[in-house]
Amino acid sequence: MYRLAMAPLAIALAFALVAPAAAQTAATDDATSLPAIQVNASRLDIPPFDVPAALSVIHVDPGNAGQPGVNFSEVLAGVPGILARDRQNYAQDEQISIRGFGSRTTFGVRSIRVFMDGIPATLPDGQGQVSQFNLDSADRVEVLRGPFSVLYGNAAGGVIQLYTADGTPTPQTTLGVYGGSYDSFRFMADTRGTVGPVDYNIAASEFLSDGYRAHSRVRRESDNAKFGIDLGQQRKLTVVLNRINQPDTQDPLGLTRAQMEQDSRQATAVAATYNTRKSAQQNQVGLIYEQTLSASDQWRAMAYYGYRSIIQYLSIPTFVQKNPLQSGGVVAPATNYGGADAHWTHRGQLGGGMYEAVLGASGDYQIQRRTGYENFVGSTLGVKGALRRNEHDNVNNVAEYAQFYWHFVPQWALLLGLRHDTVRFSEHDFYITPSNPDDSGHVNYSATTPVVGLQYRATDALRVYASYGRGFETPSYNELGYRSDGQAGLAFDLKPARSNNVELGAKWQATKGVEFDAALFRADTRNELAVANNTNGRATYRNAGHTRREGVELSATGELAPDWRLSAGYTHLRARFQDGYLACTGSPCTVPTTPVAAGSRIPGVPQDYGSLRLEHGSGTGWREGITLTGVGSVVVNDFGTDRAAGYALVDVDAGYTFALGETTRLDLSARISNLADRRYVGSVIVNDGNGRYFEPGPDRSYMLGARLTF
Repeated sequence: MYRLAMAPLAIALAFALVAPAAAQTAATDDATSLPAIQVNASRLDIPPFDVPAALSVIHVDPGNAGQPGVNFSEVLAGVPGILARDRQNYAQDEQISIRGFGSRTTFGVRSIRVFMDGIPATLPDGQGQVSQFNLDSADRVEVLRGPFSVLYGNAAGGVIQLYTADGTPTPQTTLGVYGGSYDSFRFMADTRGTVGPVDYNIAASEFLSDGYRAHSRVRRESDNAKFGIDLGQQRKLTVVLNRINQPDTQDPLGLTRAQMEQDSRQATAVAATYNTRKSAQQNQVGLIYEQTLSASDQWRAMAYYGYRSIIQYLSIPTFVQKNPLQSGGVVAPATNYGGADAHWTHRGQLGGGMYEAVLGASGDYQIQRRTGYENFVGSTLGVKGALRRNEHDNVNNVAEYAQFYWHFVPQWALLLGLRHDTVRFSEHDFYITPSNPDDSGHVNYSATTPVVGLQYRATDALRVYASYGRGFETPSYNELGYRSDGQAGLAFDLKPARSNNVELGAKWQATKGVEFDAALFRADTRNELAVANNTNGRATYRNAGHTRREGVELSATGELAPDWRLSAGYTHLRARFQDGYLACTGSPCTVPTTPVAAGSRIPGVPQDYGSLRLEHGSGTGWREGITLTGVGSVVVNDFGTDRAAGYALVDVDAGYTFALGETTRLDLSARISNLADRRYVGSVIVNDGNGRYFEPGPDRSYMLGARLTF
């Protein structure tokens, strides 16, 4: 039986045990000092310890934990606030939320801004993805939470940024192969170095798996290249190329509770009937130009362009598609997108204190041709049939922003920010018949989002801060794409969600090598965008009144003793609908009639979650690690009539590094995930109209790896 595990409590107890131990090491000088890290998430040239915001910086090296580097969740152990849920469904990408924002998404990443090397991986409409992240070439990940996220604009409930490592002075190449449970294999190659004024980092990989569940086979090719070109006179040009190809990835769909308890590895019957699957391809190029004008001034300009094509076969029954206003069971959007950003940074002295000002503007666009087809031809199901939708969906987002950081007296610092966004959606309908009228239209959204933060430096090792910000989130085209009343056209009646965010936090460097962070937060949102209905793989949305997300985050990171490293994070989160409202129980839904009581839990959001990573070893020889993950229960629909139980997972790994001469090493690794062989729900499909809410996580699984670096 699925049962609630007291994992979040275990994580909290781990903090209670670790904190005193870490404090005791302050009397010794054995621990390594925390490294100085240049971060970009705040757009300011100050250490993360001095940023008055919840900001986590994670060094990326999944191979050290025996992980293959496939999923973004592999690098998030010990990071509070963020939760990456394992769907075991590569047709839908990982389900990522930050402080409860993004938990409702049925695929991809919503309510969170995603960047790769400073280039948006979130489209102007607010829909993003992390499948293009290449962990083989990555240097670090930055996760920004709380009020200052709103400085990144639309749908910034949090910000995730991945940065590719620069080329090394001495060229090096790494070749790797991984193999494990469910016929999973991954092959990777990464080469980095410097040739004259150019440093480079080029990575390529292929991942193959039959999947934990039936009908979940995947093949993913991922390539990433970064070239840094020194132009002289303090000028630099960075070129970033990225490609992902994922053909015919099978989609097993969710399971009902009865199906899950019968066999958690099965796929829903209609998944095979309609051969539900998804093919995706994306190519992207970005240019970043940086120039230092003087000791006080520098500027940065970025431009990017990409093309993304998707074709997805859904399980919508044929009798439903005979409705003349139905847009078919095959979705095929093709998107051209791009944009530019430029900002100027000035540093100086004001009133005896240092200040830093940033002034910038950006513009982004997406031009999407969205077509829909029947998923049958005659009696043959799961094939592309007659055209049922043909439209051009365009989005333009223009923004201006400013930031001002002032360390006005030795113990106090102030951070101010202001951003204005104008987002325009337009639809041009080319599928017009006597029974399907012209649905062309447009809608404009705009918002001005201020933010303010104040930091008090109590001692050299302690920072206390408070911050406030206002955010907004427009519907994406995936939310506008279908009306909840079953009629044709886009859901232009949806309103943008607007939020007020407050945070109170503290950062304490307990020793030279260990840092503890804590944050209290609250986000009040009006016109929350919620799932109205989710049937046969297609979701519709509605505004659901006021919501509140509030809680606490705790984290501890650093080196406890020589060769002993810790990363631990715990989050308690209370996410509730503040207002009662009427919701749908069927599809199509023309008039919502079922009440949702005020105070009901927001579905898909656990009240407690956390993780802890403890590892030992460095350099050559043995290394060992253990990862604990705990997630509390979640309700699966607005009415709270069913829920997925909480769970605790234990993963262990071990590796050995051989020195093969002075310039070559061989890393061997072994990993066991879900050591206790727990049955659990990896993620949920919120408000699924068929009651297929559950996506089970895998049983005990194994992974072996080998990497040769020379």
